[in-house]
Amino acid sequence: MQRYNIIHRTYYNFSEEVQLGPHHLRLRPREDYELRIESFSLKISPNANLLWHRDAEGNSVATATFDLPAQQLVFESELIIQQYNESPLNFMVADYAINYPFSYLPDDQVLLSPYMQLPDQETQQMISQWAQTLWQGDEKIQTYTLLQRIASHIYQTQTYKLREEPGVQTAKDTLVCGTGSCRDFAQLFMDAAKCMGLAARFVSGYLHAPGSDAAGATHAWAEVYLPGAGWKGFDPTIGEMAGTDHIPVAVARLSKSVPPIEGSFRGAPDSSLDVGVWVSKLP
Repeated sequence: MQRYNIIHRTYYNFSEEVQLGPHHLRLRPREDYELRIESFSLKISPNANLLWHRDAEGNSVATATFDLPAQQLVFESELIIQQYNESPLNFMVADYAINYPFSYLPDDQVLLSPYMQLPDQETQQMISQWAQTLWQGDEKIQTYTLLQRIASHIYQTQTYKLREEPGVQTAKDTLVCGTGSCRDFAQLFMDAAKCMGLAARFVSGYLHAPGSDAAGATHAWAEVYLPGAGWKGFDPTIGEMAGTDHIPVAVARLSKSVPPIEGSFRGAPDSSLDVGVWVSKLP
């Protein structure tokens, strides 16, 4: 078991007082048999009315509403988690899904169909050409091996670029530019998996990676559903499976659906945003 301390600070500064609309916060990690929250605190300025709920995909979401106008909006979360995912390869895939290609069982297909929706035809063609050297149709290959090969290929052939502008690049744009952020690489991996007939979803969270380009910010990767093993994470930004250093906060069918903080305001349009994330190991 490994313990982590995570501090996430977000500051919005406005040129004059504004009226704050509701803000939706996805800052509390997903607890399960691999991850436990030891402590969690959330400070908001100005004071907010806070209501928690779980959304349709099981993410913890806090909705903050405000009574008074403000010129600055601050969110500060700090938590300590216990991470038990120390052996990410310690899983068993159902016999029928060990080798690729395979088909999900009918009951699973009903539940997984939203995560299997294909990208547009042009993207499918580009991904097929891009991935043709990774696997030949007459080659017998383990499903996990193929997925890991795709994650490694993205890491080896694409250049990481920190992007501060909102949104996610399409897989087409990432392939054409050859650069992207972690969320862009996750989208490319997801589309590649879907073109293989596999269910994939987007993951937003944190990564303990001191000294890397991914440090000091939230992180994103992808998960694929492997029968018998469940949803397993792959991180194309580092070319590895998601493991102990990955702390998932929210999952979604669409990459645009789970920003850490989203909200609105009425007033002067001039504003600035400062975000800081610190992830450190504890004894």
